[in-house]
Amino acid sequence: MTTVAPPPVTQASIDRRTKLFNRICAGVLVAFAIIWLVPILWTVDTALKPNAETTETTWLIHHPTLESFRTLLAQGDVWNWYATSFITSALTAAATVIVASMAGFALSRMRFRYRWLVFWFVLIGIMIPQQVLIVPQFREFSAWGLLNTYWAVILPQIPTAIAVFIFKQFFDGLPRDLDEAARVDGAGFFRTYWRVVMPLSRPVVSAVAIFTFVWSWNNLLWPLLVMSNPKLMTIPVGLATVQGTYGIRYADTMASAILGALPLVLLFLFFQRRIVEGIAGTGLKG
Repeated sequence: MTTVAPPPVTQASIDRRTKLFNRICAGVLVAFAIIWLVPILWTVDTALKPNAETTETTWLIHHPTLESFRTLLAQGDVWNWYATSFITSALTAAATVIVASMAGFALSRMRFRYRWLVFWFVLIGIMIPQQVLIVPQFREFSAWGLLNTYWAVILPQIPTAIAVFIFKQFFDGLPRDLDEAARVDGAGFFRTYWRVVMPLSRPVVSAVAIFTFVWSWNNLLWPLLVMSNPKLMTIPVGLATVQGTYGIRYADTMASAILGALPLVLLFLFFQRRIVEGIAGTGLKG
């Protein structure tokens, strides 16, 4: 019985398969991009309509207007909400980078008893939902008299287990020869961390800072509980209260969603290279 040998694999066939695979991937990406863009385009389309036209099942705008945006900027304390969100998010991001980088450096470089147990506690912290801690944290800040202050929003968001894990992963990838060289030059543990390691960690610092800023900016539940003063509300809390008063005024609701998301879109556009470099440097590539 004779067997037929399979045809030899040529470079031309490999190129055809590669092109077919690339086209399939491109098609999948285009499909996901359309699925992601349609709600955003619908939001913009609705925000540019008068409230009377938002109930029509059409994308056409007969009388485009910016009245919804003018209504929000005139009736609400939007600029105060923007200021509060920026202050709390920026301070939260800065404090998280400092605390998480120090903890990650200690777990990566220090050798102490039960270090692995501390690291596992950090990993367990990633799995604990923040909602579980809301009641004890609220009672704690109420006892301290910190409700309706910036500190009530900032302090609970600083301890971030995932940030500690990301910094540790990055520091594990840095050569330890740098530490030994710094130690030979007379640098102590903290000086090595601050003068040698942190300047080399700019990509991961940028990524953690940006993601923490975005997460703090979008946080709704905790600021909603601790901020009852309309002048001190963050932008998600303030816009949520505005939306609650509008009822079926969809144009105003969509305009508020755009105003809340616009700063984050600009942030990603300006710092997208830093975000990619930081994620690649941590080894968390999916």
